[in-house]
Amino acid sequence: MNTQVNRKVFKRGRLFIYGLLMVVLISGCTKGSTTGANETSSDRPVISIMAPLHFPHPPIPELVQEIEKLTNTKLELNWVPDGIYTDKMNTALTTNSLKKATYVKYTDYMLMKNSIRSGAFWDIGPYLSAYPNLKQLNKEILGQAAVDGKIYGLYTERPSSRQGIIIREDWLNNVKLAKPTTVDELYQVLKAFTYGDPDRNGKDDTIGLTDRNDLVFGAFKTLSSYFGTPNNWGVANGKLVPEFETQAYVDTMNFMKKLYDEKLINSDFAVTSKEVQRDKLIRGIAGVYIGSMQDVQRLSDEVQLVNPSAKFTLVNHIEGPTGFKIWSIPNYSALYLFSKKAIRTEAELKQVLQFFDRSMDKDVANLMKYGLEGRHYTTIGDKVQLLEETSKIRVNEVNALYALMIADLNNPQVKQVAESESLSQLADKLSLDNEKYIIKDPTLGLESKTYDERGVELYKVISDATYNYMLGKLDKAAFAQEIERWKRSGGDQIIGEYNEAYAKK
Repeated sequence: MNTQVNRKVFKRGRLFIYGLLMVVLISGCTKGSTTGANETSSDRPVISIMAPLHFPHPPIPELVQEIEKLTNTKLELNWVPDGIYTDKMNTALTTNSLKKATYVKYTDYMLMKNSIRSGAFWDIGPYLSAYPNLKQLNKEILGQAAVDGKIYGLYTERPSSRQGIIIREDWLNNVKLAKPTTVDELYQVLKAFTYGDPDRNGKDDTIGLTDRNDLVFGAFKTLSSYFGTPNNWGVANGKLVPEFETQAYVDTMNFMKKLYDEKLINSDFAVTSKEVQRDKLIRGIAGVYIGSMQDVQRLSDEVQLVNPSAKFTLVNHIEGPTGFKIWSIPNYSALYLFSKKAIRTEAELKQVLQFFDRSMDKDVANLMKYGLEGRHYTTIGDKVQLLEETSKIRVNEVNALYALMIADLNNPQVKQVAESESLSQLADKLSLDNEKYIIKDPTLGLESKTYDERGVELYKVISDATYNYMLGKLDKAAFAQEIERWKRSGGDQIIGEYNEAYAKK
C-alpha cells in the first residue's frame, strides 16, 4: 500500500516539475523575443575567426569577454602558433573547414588567388559602403590586394618595412665595438661575437648570427636589401627580371656562405624554426637577430628571465655597396577573407562585417591594442603611456589581439602613445625611418596566372638552390642551371605575363 502511495506522490511530483520547467522555458523564450539582443547570449551572432598567435599566450579571457560585450557577439577564436599557421590554414582550406573569417598572410595570399577565383570566398566590395568605418578604408591598399578588380579582404595595416637588426648591446660593449653601420662592420661584429668571448665566460660557446629556414622574413632578404637586391623583381632596360638573376642576389648568397663557412651563423640555419632561432638569442648562444624589429620587446622580456644583465638595442640603417635601401611589403601584411562554406548567407556576412567595423571604434580598437587601462597602460592627457614594468603582462595578456586589428595605423580612433624610451617605441621609430628608403616590388598589382597557379612549386626550386649554394652544395654555374630549370618549368611564362602587364601599366 505504502509503495503505491509513494509511486503516486512521485508521479505527481514529477508532473509538477515538468510543468514548472515548461513555464520557465516559455517565459524565457517570450522574454528573449521581446527584450532585445543584449539579454541572452543566444541572440548574439557567433563570429568564428582563425588567426596566428605570435606571442606565448592568447589574450586573457577578460579582454575577449569585454570585446564580446562591446560588439554584442560571441567570438570563437582559433589561435594557431605562427610557426605552423600557413600549414594549418592550407589544411583548413583543402578540407573546407575554414572559419567565417580567416587571417591570410600576404605571402600566402599571393598564392591563394585560384581559390579566390573559384568562388571559395565572398566578394565584400559591394558591402563596404554600408559601414561607417569600413567605407573609410584606404582605397589604394584595397586596390593592392584586389583580385581581378574585386575586393575580398579586410587588411591588417603594417609599416612598409619593420626590418632591421636586434643586437646584444652588452656584447658590443664587451668586445669594444660600436653599432654597425655598414655590411663590413656588421661582419666584424658577427666575427667578434663568435670568437671574441662576448659573454666573458672564458668559453668558445657563442656565435654571431642566429637565423632560420625563411628566405623572406629571416635574415636573407634583409641582407639582400643591403647588397642592393631588388624586391622580388627588378627592372633592367625597361623589362622586369626576377631578383635571383641579379648580381646583388649572388653577392648576398656569397656573404651568407662566408658566414656559414666561418661558423659565424648557426650551422643548421637552413632547417631551423623561428622558435629555435629565437631561443638561441634568448639563451645567449647568439648575439644578432635579423628580422622584424618589432620582435625586440618580447625577446628582451624573455631574455631577462635567463640573464637579467642582458641588454638589446636596434639597428636599422646598414649601408651596402649602393647605400642604404630596405625591402618592403605592401601596406598590408595580411587580409581577413570570408569563407562561403562557413558563411552561408548574405545576412551572416553582414554580421561578420559589422563586427570588424565595430572593432575600429574607439572603445574596441584601444582595448585590442593596449588592453585594460590601469592594468596594461595608463594615460597622460589623451595619450597612452606604456610603462616598462607592464610590458611583460602586455606581451602575455594583450598583444595577441593585435592580429585581429584591421587598418589600425591610420585609424583616427586609436590613441597615440606618449613618448617613451621603451624598445618597442624605438622599433616603431626606426620602422618609420625605414619609410624613406624602401624598395617596392614593381609587380605589386600586376597579374600572372602562371604565378598564381604554380608559384609555390616553382619558388621551391629557387629556395632550394639558394640554400644549397650557401651551404656549398652548388657553385655559381649549378645555381644558374637551377634558374634555367625554373624558367623551363613555367618561369618563362611568369616573366612574360608580368612584363605584359607591366607594359600596360
